[in-house]
Amino acid sequence: EIIIVYDDESKSDWNFVKEIKNIDERISVIQNKQKKGAGKSRNLGIQNSNGKFVAFLDADDTWQSDKLSKQIEFMKLKKCDISHTSYSIVDRSKKVLGIRKARNFFDLKDLLKSCDIGTSTVIIKKHLINNYIQFASLTTKEDFVLWLKLLKQNNKIYGLNEILTTWTKSSSSLSSSTIQKILDGFRVYHNYMNFSSIKSIYYLLCLSINFLKKN
Repeated sequence: EIIIVYDDESKSDWNFVKEIKNIDERISVIQNKQKKGAGKSRNLGIQNSNGKFVAFLDADDTWQSDKLSKQIEFMKLKKCDISHTSYSIVDRSKKVLGIRKARNFFDLKDLLKSCDIGTSTVIIKKHLINNYIQFASLTTKEDFVLWLKLLKQNNKIYGLNEILTTWTKSSSSLSSSTIQKILDGFRVYHNYMNFSSIKSIYYLLCLSINFLKKN
């Protein structure tokens, strides 16, 4: 099944989305009456899903045609509940700006200092998502909270080092706002991981340094 969660208040491409829905009966559309943001929208999509596995695809990302089949095969081989893949970063003209390689995360400390998982690369078994373990209500880093909570519950995240997803970077995307990332980064550690202010600032500095290194 494909669940499209429509969260655009301008409704500039609503007619296009309705046309997509008519292509295949397995496609359904959820239209938010008010803008909820990426985290709450994904949670809503998960709640309305019926499958054993859940995968995510944000509006500015694309999958390789064999992404799902390769990744599910990988998860069955590793007998794991969560996986992510490597991905490429491109600009609007499809010029490759960088590559992010997937690796295993088996412990909370492995991920605390750098958010190295692309949301659109992830496949997760639905039963792991609940009222506590879900995407956070943040403008950015809402996915980081979920990965950290999963690891905190002793889940393992396996990395498939194959580029199966592309992320399009643009100046208008939420994920390109450095100031917003800093604010939300602090909230990840202080509000969601319940770290002290000093500990939160320490990890925020580590997160910021690693972000700058990647760019």
